[in-house]
Amino acid sequence: MATATKTAAAQKTVTLKQLGTDLAEKHELSKKLANEVLSDLVALIGKHLKKGDKIRIPALGILQVRKRPARMGRNPATGEAIKIKASKKVAFRAAKELKESI
Repeated sequence: MATATKTAAAQKTVTLKQLGTDLAEKHELSKKLANEVLSDLVALIGKHLKKGDKIRIPALGILQVRKRPARMGRNPATGEAIKIKASKKVAFRAAKELKESI
């Protein structure tokens, strides 16, 4: 169990702003422009997912909205049966290239 904690602690979180900075340096753009482009990309992805579209990004994977049906569950504190209502979730399926590179 100690190794799992060490691995989680060593994992770095990269933000959208950091990605924008890297993109700006690589393509000789201003940081502001690169961050605006990335923000717009995220907004467009959200817009298309809300419409129910499937988004395929080559070498990365597929994002799509999946419907989860209503089901019965249990309250872990009391053990009481509860009804969990239907919902939607965003699912990501990694591309073969990404899986093999990791």
